[in-house]
Amino acid sequence: MSIASAIFRSREPEGGAYHIAFGATALALAATVFYVDTYTDIEGAIAVLYAITVLLAAQAITRVGLITLSCLCGFLSLVSYALTHAGETDLQAMLRLVVALAALVITTMLLVKTETARLALLSINAALRESEGRYRSIFDRTRVALWERDYSKLHAVLMGLKQQGIVDVRAHARAHPDFTERCIDLITVVASNEAGKELLGCDASATGTLKQSITTASDKFLDMLQAIMDNRRVFEDKVLIRTHGGDDKLVLLSISFPEEPLAFHRVIVSMVDITQRELALKALGEAQAELTKASKAAAVGVMSASLAHELNQPLGAIVVNAQTLLRWLDRDPPDLAAARRCAERMVRDSQRASDIIHNTRSLLARRDGSTETFDLDAFIEDTLALLEHELDRSGTKVRIEREHTPPVRAVKIELQQVLINLLTNAIQAMDEAGIENRAIIVRTESQDAGTIRLTIRDTGPGIAEAIRDKLFSPFFTTKATGMGIGLSICRATLEARGGSLTGDNHPQGGAVFSILMPVHPEVERA
Repeated sequence: MSIASAIFRSREPEGGAYHIAFGATALALAATVFYVDTYTDIEGAIAVLYAITVLLAAQAITRVGLITLSCLCGFLSLVSYALTHAGETDLQAMLRLVVALAALVITTMLLVKTETARLALLSINAALRESEGRYRSIFDRTRVALWERDYSKLHAVLMGLKQQGIVDVRAHARAHPDFTERCIDLITVVASNEAGKELLGCDASATGTLKQSITTASDKFLDMLQAIMDNRRVFEDKVLIRTHGGDDKLVLLSISFPEEPLAFHRVIVSMVDITQRELALKALGEAQAELTKASKAAAVGVMSASLAHELNQPLGAIVVNAQTLLRWLDRDPPDLAAARRCAERMVRDSQRASDIIHNTRSLLARRDGSTETFDLDAFIEDTLALLEHELDRSGTKVRIEREHTPPVRAVKIELQQVLINLLTNAIQAMDEAGIENRAIIVRTESQDAGTIRLTIRDTGPGIAEAIRDKLFSPFFTTKATGMGIGLSICRATLEARGGSLTGDNHPQGGAVFSILMPVHPEVERA
């Protein structure tokens, strides 16, 4: 920083000549005071006029310049006193010098204080201009529709009603039909940005635009009036407005009310067009409703297919046992003991069919099946007894390899259907491949403290490499009359209870399916 810039104020285009004139006048006055005080016989406190010099120069110099000029004037006063009173002591002259110096010091202090205040005010004004510039830039360029509105008259009317004891705006509006329109007329638009003009389709400050957009949402307008009367700081709501072109748009309206009543002359109002978003949400809701219906229909279809698949075995067994019963009764004499056994098997298969239907209804109603604790070895024996006819017809032998396992807790009919499906698939696979030595090995073992593994291995052709990845896919089948849902239902049933089902080829030939199930399942079907 140069010495000149430290002493002299920066020249502004509007006041440069004005500052030069004051500075030149101050220098001329200082020279005149020094000359009169030193070289004339005029008695008096001429040096006091140096204060006027400082006052004039204050218009052109900085605080540093003021202090410098004040020191220079004081020095000139001392020089003048020394030249005019050399070698003698004059009390009156001494007092005049002290008064002049005191006046100079006091004037300088006051001017320095004034200059400090002036600089502070300039700094504040500059900050305000910068802040206003930033605000105006944001206001004009943001893509959110913004308005500055004057609510001062409206606020005054509402506060007047409040002082009269009126606190319900809606009730007052019902009693005075023209109240809403009068309130709208009290609001004026100070400014709006480009987004606001685009939203309403015209200049948002045009006459009639505000009334047109508000009248469409008069109920919301009354809610806004109530917010002002209740001294709330923010009002937000979804509002239907009408544009200049007559189109209705749904917007998210937000108004920030100031705390001070005097600040209601500039209230910021913002609107965000949410018409497309609401239409999208509505379409999404309708699509979700349709999807729910479709899911329910698909679930019913899957359950129906599952029911048809699962009932095929017990119903077929009932038919076979009925035919056998008739043959025993046609003998002479009838073999009543054998007929009784057939009837008992028919009752057993009928009960199993009833259990399957009951379990399927529970799934459709989203009720948990009834779990029970049972011995796994006895369970396997009972399941094999249900397939006795199929095993005898196909000439398939079953070998059970047992390992001591704890009792399991599960929905018995579900696990039984899984095991029957896997055994039936093994029998049919060996039948289709024409295997002569047909055998199924059922093995149970404890996987760990809380899990049991049940494997079903056959001596059939195994699983072809091309279909291994699709083995558990719904409606995929290699059978001419198959439905392709058996293995898919088996896996889903086990997984819903915290178990799993996998299938692969055994190293010694044939397919092997492995069931992992928890001893005490924690996962229940939803």
